[in-house]
Amino acid sequence: MKTKAILVVVVILLSTAGLVQAQEGQLSGTIDVTYMSRYIWRGFDIYPDEHSAIQPSISLNLWDTGFGAKVFMSMANGGHNNGTLGVDGTDEWLDCTLSYSNSVSANETYQMNYTVGWTYYSFPKVQRKYMDLQECFASVAWPNICPAGIVPSYTIVALWPSHESSTLNKSMDVSGWIHVVGLGYGLTVPGLTAGTPEQVINLSAAAVYNEGVLGADHDWSHAVFGASTSFDLGNDLTFTPGIYYQSSWEDSVNTSDEYWTSLSVSYAF
Repeated sequence: MKTKAILVVVVILLSTAGLVQAQEGQLSGTIDVTYMSRYIWRGFDIYPDEHSAIQPSISLNLWDTGFGAKVFMSMANGGHNNGTLGVDGTDEWLDCTLSYSNSVSANETYQMNYTVGWTYYSFPKVQRKYMDLQECFASVAWPNICPAGIVPSYTIVALWPSHESSTLNKSMDVSGWIHVVGLGYGLTVPGLTAGTPEQVINLSAAAVYNEGVLGADHDWSHAVFGASTSFDLGNDLTFTPGIYYQSSWEDSVNTSDEYWTSLSVSYAF
């Protein structure tokens, strides 16, 4: 009941903001389909039998108000799989996110970009709502603070079961906090395709501290390093390949290091 009430309030606020801003901004968004060679979420190997995944999503920018909405789905390839949660049918995830983004001290050295939001996790194959999860998150980044172009960031996440009688809590205490300290850098290199004068390779590094999410021990759990770049295909289509490596430190999250790649095609409207 509380979840439904919160969702109704958020929808009303978003709708009100949209009506106020409709004359100034416009509804825009991105439709994306991504292939992941592995699905690594918060450091956990979601499909431990090494299944790849197809992940469609749609993101909306609500009339340039700063409010956004996203629906994301992950589906394991290669047949049925229980996934990290260990329950029949959790090889398919359906996530809905509402968020708000803005900045402080724009165009100054100490400009701070921030995003706050809420995500609801559900599992379409599971015929009971007691598997569902929720999280609230806040993320900040300082794009101008380093003259060399390195962008530091920090994200905090709180996750908990949606229902007091959660099936997950019978096997583990899933509630907890996650802290992510990150660095990003856009490396400019000569164009990789004909007619492109230069290409930006987005480099990232992040260290993660897990405070009990999905039964993990309280410790620095892992670090993730990534590189990706985007190619304009024309007609508002973009192709983005990426490669990632995870150094796993805490066995209660992941017992081995991980490597994976992603291939994304997105359409902006």
